[in-house]
Amino acid sequence: MSKSVTLIGAPIQTGAWRRGCLMGPDALRTAGLRAALAELGHDVVDAGNLHPVAASVPPTHNATIRDLDLCAGWVRVLQEAAAEVAPDTIPIFMGGDHLMAAGTVPAMAKRAEAAGKPLFVLWLDAHSDIHDFDSTDSGNLHGTPVAYFTGLSDFTPQFPALEQTVDPANICMIGLRSVDPHEKKVLAASNIDVADMRMIDEHGIAAPLRAFLERVAEADGHLHVSFDVDFLDPDIAPAVGTTVPGGATFREAHLVMEWLHDSGLVTSMDIAELNPFMDDRGRTARLMVDFVASLFGKSVLDRPTRS
Repeated sequence: MSKSVTLIGAPIQTGAWRRGCLMGPDALRTAGLRAALAELGHDVVDAGNLHPVAASVPPTHNATIRDLDLCAGWVRVLQEAAAEVAPDTIPIFMGGDHLMAAGTVPAMAKRAEAAGKPLFVLWLDAHSDIHDFDSTDSGNLHGTPVAYFTGLSDFTPQFPALEQTVDPANICMIGLRSVDPHEKKVLAASNIDVADMRMIDEHGIAAPLRAFLERVAEADGHLHVSFDVDFLDPDIAPAVGTTVPGGATFREAHLVMEWLHDSGLVTSMDIAELNPFMDDRGRTARLMVDFVASLFGKSVLDRPTRS
């Protein structure tokens, strides 16, 4: 079935310590993302790149935090731009470091609420990104979006007050393998569904994904997929500044994308942490294009849609 897709570049790199993510959106364009989706019969519009407007915000008590004004500006710009996406189109936000989710996810939660539906978030990542302004030791705010958009921590007045938060019980994190003690404590106290790499090794990646998608379908919810490149094993996807060994394999990631397509539930998507400066001749960007194409219907053989 043909879908309306809008590509939105979010060249944000101020949330991370290693520079280069600002090249992510153009790397995806160069790797042929628009053409790959158009060849599958979808109506694709490239809305270009967003541009940051530095916000003047008060400092936090944590002196390690980097580029707070620029990060706050990006969150505002992303929330405003994402809120303008037509309700009948699927936006793909091309990043950019994972702070982008502090802008995209709240906007998608507001869009879902306007449609009378809950928002669910599939978080494909090596990290839980559930720090806040007080707990971060690195000062890199790409490690904070989940704590923000769930309302588990207060980020005002630096970040916009949220009109709609995401229920932690509506989040499924798959692929975690780098979680520090603070994040473990927060996750244990929350209702977030977690399938770390040990669980995947023991039970496979299909079991937690199937259970989550069944919950989304039962609730008739919107589904936002936030795909961090470091979800993948760095042997196949080196273009990320936060590589963690032991990630998802090529086949596991494709299976996730194929199941998401079969479900027909995805309403929006992030592609986060693509850093072409770390890549090998565009290898990771091309791989991400292939995965997104699978989510939108590319397959080796046609299979009946799951009922």
